[in-house]
Amino acid sequence: MSPHPRPRTAVIGLGAMGLPMARRLAGELPVSVYDIAEDRRAALAAEGARDAASPAEAARDADVVVLAVRDQTQVEGALFGENGAAEALRPGAVVILTSTVGPEAARTTARRLAEHDVLTVDAPVSGGPVRAGNGDLLIVVGAEDVALKTARPVLDLLASTLTVVGPRPGDGQAMKAVNQLLAGVHIAAAAEAIALARGLGLDPGTVVDSLKHGAAGSFMFADRGPRMVQTYGDGPGPEVKSRLDIFVKDMGIVTGIAKDAHVPVPLAAAAEQLYLLGEHAGLGAHDDSSVVTVLSPKSPNASEGEGR
Repeated sequence: MSPHPRPRTAVIGLGAMGLPMARRLAGELPVSVYDIAEDRRAALAAEGARDAASPAEAARDADVVVLAVRDQTQVEGALFGENGAAEALRPGAVVILTSTVGPEAARTTARRLAEHDVLTVDAPVSGGPVRAGNGDLLIVVGAEDVALKTARPVLDLLASTLTVVGPRPGDGQAMKAVNQLLAGVHIAAAAEAIALARGLGLDPGTVVDSLKHGAAGSFMFADRGPRMVQTYGDGPGPEVKSRLDIFVKDMGIVTGIAKDAHVPVPLAAAAEQLYLLGEHAGLGAHDDSSVVTVLSPKSPNASEGEGR
């Protein structure tokens, strides 16, 4: 049993994943929150969390810090920058790294935290904002037993599936990279399928509804497919649930560590180029489903029926 059945918890980063995770935790644990966006902190404060003015203030007196920021630059800023959390954490506290940053970045972060006598649980998450709010995430973990024991009450509130991959920070990131390879390739494949359907004059909505439950279907086709179809409608585009530039970052991690391991990943490399094209087209802050427009632009001269 954890020595902290209700650990005092700080959540730093209240973005698409951090906000619902903080909301989920605040219903069960004493939680303090920090984000540069004051309105997000205020929203959590109205639900019982403590609003902190800096990462250091959020982390003061915390047993566990959940770090839910976008990339390694933000990780370093939140932990080691001005008013960073590391300077305020007590010895023996635990930082849960939920961001996808790659194995070496996680190991470097853990080494720097160890200099402050702070432990690291490498625990990148998958599942999206809705599942984050429901405690239904897939979390893969690399951590020593002592750190995991302290973090476990927090992780159990967030995860429906928690897999301990190995005993070292970086092990969770390695597993998450494999996950992101599959996710990124599946989204790219869905985009190609819908682009081809449009070029052949088929109704993309019918294609998605017909194929998503068959042998050619995938979670990403069933999830992103309808949002790709929505991209071509007259109404507003799909809600941003996962930014395209997140996959620019994540597929860069995948291809980088694959190169270091001398493992060829031609499909991942092709998918990475597609996301980079999307980013250069100005879609970085759009939902990742918008990558379909790189292959099949919305303009009338590239719409349905052109291939007939």
